[in-house]
Amino acid sequence: MSGAALGIEIVVVFFLALSLLHRYGDFKKQQRMVLFGTLLAWYLCFLIVFILPLDVSTTIYKQCKIDHEEQAAVPTVSPLPSNYTAANSSATPTKSVPKLCYKPWSYIPDGIMPVFWRVVYWTSQCLTWLLLPFMQSYARSGGFSITGKIKTALIENAIYYGTYLLIFGSLLIYVAVHPDWHLNWYELQTIGITAANTWGLFLLVLLLGYGLVEIPRSYWNASRHGHLLIKTYFKASKLMTEKADAEENLEDVMEEVRKVSESIKYNHPLRKYIDTILRKCPLDYQEKMGRNMDDYEDFDDKQNTYPSEKSLVKLHKQVIYAVQRHNRTRVQWQILLQQAIHLEDVAKNETSSAHQFVHSFPSSEPAGWFSRYVYTSTVEWYWECLVKRWFYRLLSVVLNLFSVAVVWSECTFFSTRPVLSLFAVFIQLAERDYNYLYIEMACFITIFFLCTCVYSTVFRIRVFNYYYLASHHQTDAYSLQFSGMLFCRLTPPLCLNFLGLIHMDSAISHQQKEQTAYTSIMGSMRVLSFIANGFYIYYPMLIVILCIATYFSLGTRCLNLLGFQQFMGDNEMTSDLIDEGKELIRREKRKRQRIEDGENRRREWKERYGNPREDFSARNRSSHEMKETSYSDSGNSSGGAVGAGGGRQAKYSRAGSRAERDCIELLQDAEPLDFNAETLTDDPLDAESGRHAGGRYLSMSSSRSRIFDDV
Repeated sequence: MSGAALGIEIVVVFFLALSLLHRYGDFKKQQRMVLFGTLLAWYLCFLIVFILPLDVSTTIYKQCKIDHEEQAAVPTVSPLPSNYTAANSSATPTKSVPKLCYKPWSYIPDGIMPVFWRVVYWTSQCLTWLLLPFMQSYARSGGFSITGKIKTALIENAIYYGTYLLIFGSLLIYVAVHPDWHLNWYELQTIGITAANTWGLFLLVLLLGYGLVEIPRSYWNASRHGHLLIKTYFKASKLMTEKADAEENLEDVMEEVRKVSESIKYNHPLRKYIDTILRKCPLDYQEKMGRNMDDYEDFDDKQNTYPSEKSLVKLHKQVIYAVQRHNRTRVQWQILLQQAIHLEDVAKNETSSAHQFVHSFPSSEPAGWFSRYVYTSTVEWYWECLVKRWFYRLLSVVLNLFSVAVVWSECTFFSTRPVLSLFAVFIQLAERDYNYLYIEMACFITIFFLCTCVYSTVFRIRVFNYYYLASHHQTDAYSLQFSGMLFCRLTPPLCLNFLGLIHMDSAISHQQKEQTAYTSIMGSMRVLSFIANGFYIYYPMLIVILCIATYFSLGTRCLNLLGFQQFMGDNEMTSDLIDEGKELIRREKRKRQRIEDGENRRREWKERYGNPREDFSARNRSSHEMKETSYSDSGNSSGGAVGAGGGRQAKYSRAGSRAERDCIELLQDAEPLDFNAETLTDDPLDAESGRHAGGRYLSMSSSRSRIFDDV
């Protein structure tokens, strides 16, 4: 099994990252570079989380071997027994036998882990500080050329690069002016790693202080269906306001695009830029603006004023931002609407005596074998109405205990004698019994809990609502890139902080023990003593203050006082927003119910009467065939001369039937009953996306569902 566990986990983690990217991203629509960058970032971060426990168990085994060799090299004499007398002085004291070391099942040979961590760490740092921010700004840039996009991306990322260079330069100056130190490549590498970890730890503690309290409290509130439903109404009201602003902003930008598109003709040199902007617009707006684009008039520079290329770049960036914001709010609204409908269904089914869960809007997709045989309506009722509530409460209690252990360990991990960090105590107890499986599982669960608290905070805080992760391929490219950049930036300092909690980082614990391969590639923090002995030890204690502030919702109350409406149970404005959100959900449910009723009536009509056009055509074809048969029979019953005339008569009858069939087809296509004069409009932007301008028939439209809108 030497190195086999490492290879298996590398393969398993890759498919795990690929499956998650397939769940949140869209392989068909999104760009390949975006998907590749996100996949690589997620894969490297998952590798750190999954492989670090193996590194810890391997390091413990190496330390045991070192202790075993030291004991074997220095023979120790066991103490004399208490009943030792001169009479039995012939008995000599025995030498103590050192305890044997057991090799872990996931042991990794020497020389592999340092190279592995070096490749993973530096690749992730290149992604998070250089490639992903550049790709994000490059995709959002309004430039029309590669050079213009690169220039814009470099300017927008100057703040990130400037922050990193400021920290790195400060540390470099500190080391350079120190008389006892001489700069070399190893110390420069350590300064760079320290700068990145310092920036990550600064943000890590802020996010962790919020997540350690909010994650357990969110699961406790999830067990209270009434409270969760009221909060969902509040979110729906605020999100609808943002969604309306996004739609209004998109319409304003599209109106500006329409004016520019009409002013710049086909043979204008800037027309190619207009075509690039139009391709970024939604499809319905492209169809509307494309109807007035059949004029090939020449442009006149003397009579008309045309926008400059710089203004078109600005307009292009506005279009990208408006479309992204519109898509984001639309997806978030659909997710929130589905959540509200589900919570209302739970509230209705709680009083049901049939013990079968009934959905207001059943899924249109066919039920799989899991829903038919395992997760039936009865099982769903017991889970949603009874078991889920108590499961969330139990999970909240466990997470609260975990949070208390993390806070206590963050404040006491620098104490090695006595050992006060709870995670260090647990690992050392398992180390005495060589229980490597327990060590690896404890390390993985702790790192996973810390990652959940940190990463979920970014997508929970209202300020960061710009980015989101939505399943069913609904996450946009910018959120995917942001998540990959965030994971790569916070995972290395988080794992380094975890190694300090279990006393596996000698730079913090100041113990002469075998270091893990992960800490060895980080370099010796003693090069920067004020960082190793000051910032890394005392700054994590700030978690206590942040947890207290989060528990009493001080940040929420401050934002509410500043005018940013937050969910406050005893606030009049909160009650008004809850009522507004409730009415919005009720309106959306009525709209969805009308659509579903219309589909059901349409389906029943087809099942009962079929397609009237096909039946009418079939009847006409059968009548024509009967006429042809009767004519041919009459021709065959006549004489020879008459037979020739009968042949001509049959010939003419077929010609007449063909002409008659053409007339019938024309009559079938023309249906004046569906003509709608209200579709006549001069401005294509004022018309709806499903209607055609210029007095056309609705039967010729591709969308037939609008005929039944008034039913």
